[in-house]
Amino acid sequence: MKNFLLLLICFSIASYGLANKISDTTTKQVSLLILGTIQDAGSPQINCKKDCCKELLINPDRTRKIVSIGVLDHYYKKKYLIEATPYITSQSQTLQNLISSQNFLDGIFLTHAHIGHYTGLMYLGKEGMNATNLNVYTMPKMKLFLENNGPWNQLVKNKNIALQELKNEISVSLSPQLSVIPFLVPHRDEYSETVGYTIVGPNKKALFIPDIDKWEKWNKNIIEEIRKVDYAFIDGTFFDAVEINNRNIAEIPHPFIIESMKLFENLSKVEKSKIYFIHFNHTNPVLQTNSEQEKLIKKNGFHISKINDTFIL
Repeated sequence: MKNFLLLLICFSIASYGLANKISDTTTKQVSLLILGTIQDAGSPQINCKKDCCKELLINPDRTRKIVSIGVLDHYYKKKYLIEATPYITSQSQTLQNLISSQNFLDGIFLTHAHIGHYTGLMYLGKEGMNATNLNVYTMPKMKLFLENNGPWNQLVKNKNIALQELKNEISVSLSPQLSVIPFLVPHRDEYSETVGYTIVGPNKKALFIPDIDKWEKWNKNIIEEIRKVDYAFIDGTFFDAVEINNRNIAEIPHPFIIESMKLFENLSKVEKSKIYFIHFNHTNPVLQTNSEQEKLIKKNGFHISKINDTFIL
């Protein structure tokens, strides 16, 4: 009996130590969380009469939120949004549920001035939460756009947001174990430049490029950039040209997923496994579970980003 009690006590102590070790590991993590995967105009899209939207207009899918990622430093209790979408209310609340701290958010990083990527800022004004000096990180042209155009300049004037200017390929330190690096990419830059981001944690790096015209237009080699990171969340707006036969692709250029898969076909299995397509147009068949297109992506060794997917950096 004494031996049994001794064994039970030892087991309890060991279990307590293991639990603490797991807890310590969790609280020190930097993580990236997928908060949305859909193109700017949402899914279903306004006035869409196609089959891809008919059922969703009757039975909405709450997981179909516009593209955004959350970046969390659990040890230093920091939380950041990349992109301010029209779903900012629920997307920011998800981060608050994961890290409870005095700050609503520690900052928002914007990629460019297309509707789904920055219009969530409107909810930070006096009609909404009436935020106080929330850091919003932007490139120079995007900063000027927000400062000189209503209603966004009202957010600046009323000090709802504090614009922090980024510089191309200059790292921004967010904590001792977290930094973000913006880099320019070619896109339809009517109002601002467009950037992607490299998110750097203590152990791993992630690439985030939700919008780009075509890979060959970029002054960098996407294959080399993928090799430098552990995860790559890249533009998967359209699967192929078939789904947009009613639009001129020259007006909305993106790398088709089939083009990207062809470009990446000679990558190793490990390199392919880093790639997660994101920013799906409402017409994209990969949004349909078990579609032939979804199966083909997986068969070729790539991934489809899903809301709430979490990645440890």
